[in-house]
Amino acid sequence: MIPDDVLKTGFAPLSTALIADACVRLDLPIRAAPATLQALISGSHRVGRAVPVRHYGSVDIFLDVLETTQPGDILVIDNGGRMDEACIGDLVVLEAQAAGLAAIIVWGVHRDTTDLLRIGFPVFSLGRFPVGPVRLDPWDDDATHVAQIGSVAVTRDDLVFADDDGVLVVAAVHGEQVLHTAHALWERERHQALAIHQGITLRDQVQFRAYLARRHTDPSLTFRQHLRQIGGAIEE
Repeated sequence: MIPDDVLKTGFAPLSTALIADACVRLDLPIRAAPATLQALISGSHRVGRAVPVRHYGSVDIFLDVLETTQPGDILVIDNGGRMDEACIGDLVVLEAQAAGLAAIIVWGVHRDTTDLLRIGFPVFSLGRFPVGPVRLDPWDDDATHVAQIGSVAVTRDDLVFADDDGVLVVAAVHGEQVLHTAHALWERERHQALAIHQGITLRDQVQFRAYLARRHTDPSLTFRQHLRQIGGAIEE
């Protein structure tokens, strides 16, 4: 299991885009939240161990699960993608911040936006809505074991990567390998970007004319295969 300090420092220079590319390179499933789930505060960039919880109409389930969290964890709230009730506001966010959590991911909407912006704690949600829940449903037995974010099922065996591009979930067992691969891709892309600034076009760097010639004789050749053969990086 990757240590928390290595996880945090390892993700610091990376983006979720690079994490996604690393998953493609490693042939791991892409477990991305829908594009509609976005950061409330621009510049939010967080990674942490997932703490899933499903909302049933009251904040008590959030307080319950906070009894079992560790600093740096990310609370992943499943409110079924509902847009007709805000399941968190300033008090829940302040409580999560006091518990040392890294972020809150909400498959649903939030409220108290002005206060949340002032607090500055990273919140990722489907948007904002002024009305809180008026229902009170019974908890399921696995209410604090699995949360659904779009089509992605999140458990405590997962890591959550989140930034301005969105939210990705990766099995913790693959965390170190994904970070290592993402760093290699990052270094390669930085080298390519520097070369472009120095006047070497991306087409020259990736030997694009040679690729076109090879594809002429072998139509089954893909650009991704070509890049892997020459050690390039742009698509993954």
